[in-house]
Amino acid sequence: MNKAEEKIAVVGGGLVGSLFSLYLAQRGHDVSVFERRSDPRKAGFIGGRSINLALSDRGWKALEMVNMAEAVKKMALPMKGRMMHAKNGTTTFQPYGKEGQAIYSVSRGGLNKLLLEAADEHKDVSLHFDHQCKQLDLKTNRATFAVGEKKEVLQFDRIIGTDGAFSAVRSRLMKTERFNYSQKYLTHGYKELVIPAKEDGTHRLDPEALHIWPREEFMLIALPNLDGSFTVTLFLAFEGEISFKSIEASGNPMVFFEEHFPTAIKWMPNLLQDYNDNPTPSLVMISCYPWHFEDKVCLMGDASHAIVPFYGQGMNSGFEDCSVFNDLFEEAGGDWGATFEAFSKKRFPEAEAIRELALRNYIEMRDKTADPMFLLQKKIEKRFSQLHPELWTPLYSQVTFSHIPYDTALANGEVQDQIMKAVMDRPDIHDVWESDEMEKAILKAIGR
Repeated sequence: MNKAEEKIAVVGGGLVGSLFSLYLAQRGHDVSVFERRSDPRKAGFIGGRSINLALSDRGWKALEMVNMAEAVKKMALPMKGRMMHAKNGTTTFQPYGKEGQAIYSVSRGGLNKLLLEAADEHKDVSLHFDHQCKQLDLKTNRATFAVGEKKEVLQFDRIIGTDGAFSAVRSRLMKTERFNYSQKYLTHGYKELVIPAKEDGTHRLDPEALHIWPREEFMLIALPNLDGSFTVTLFLAFEGEISFKSIEASGNPMVFFEEHFPTAIKWMPNLLQDYNDNPTPSLVMISCYPWHFEDKVCLMGDASHAIVPFYGQGMNSGFEDCSVFNDLFEEAGGDWGATFEAFSKKRFPEAEAIRELALRNYIEMRDKTADPMFLLQKKIEKRFSQLHPELWTPLYSQVTFSHIPYDTALANGEVQDQIMKAVMDRPDIHDVWESDEMEKAILKAIGR
């Protein structure tokens, strides 16, 4: 390592920023975390704006590397699969992976508080709330923060931008030469609702499942919380025949829910109040390159690759940024410039891949998960994977239960899709899907 101790600013005290501060402090650096919000441990998190998080293998690995996994497990609930709710009330359980595999529901606010507390307890980390980054001088690495009506100008050896999709750090890099940037909003937004716990504090639905009410162009999902409640999220178009705008025009949101989610509303006694009180945030996707400037500034998490939440990989990919950066820093022998450049080159294509996968998964969740042919395809893939685990890992498992780079998983998935398209086009598929003939056909398709 060139410098054992560096003065480093982490701009953004959210999930990725608070976690990465622990990585830096673990190496003995002097770390200052700046967050434009007030201290959430005192002020609390704004309700109605936070989609519950699904923590999976990539995120767990990053937490383990800074000894935070055990603490997080105490606040996480395992979800072993999807529970699909049809309009007529019937339910179908679809396991996520193999026996024993699960993704974990965790409170965004609770996890952020836990990581901030861990950072605050470290002797080499200082937290600065109500500090809004207003300006960066890339020649001197001076950062200007607005603190109320005052300004603070501070200088650092390195600046790490983890300040979200609307990053102030990235905004400065956008003014540098050959910096590419694009953003795209989904036509759909979301509304957070609640299924409260029963009187005895237990869950009203199976707490070991992520519940989905798929309705083709829109959907409702519910993730369990430790207190017995579920965080419910409606994903719906802003405009159109069935949309937030049409609900507003009707003057009565209950009509929409009674028509499309009749089995869900019986568990939501405060539905109308939650719907009216909570905001309707948008969903934005961010792409930029490079993620660094010389050996001075680097972006991570949503600041460099914000994605839509439909693969449950937003937080996991941001946490993986931390662990990948740590590994690359080791390989580079502590050379910041080499690490920043390698990090940009490696993570950019991986981030582009998970952005695409997350977008595709929205269509799968709201539409295909109720399609009998799609479900049959998943059964065939699962059976073949069990027979030949060395030859076939389903795409979802590659993304969620492995550390295969996202771009490699996407490429593998596209090959699998072509094979399965030919399989599903067989007119006798319902009769032969469990046969030796089908197994041999897939083996032949993959060159075995």
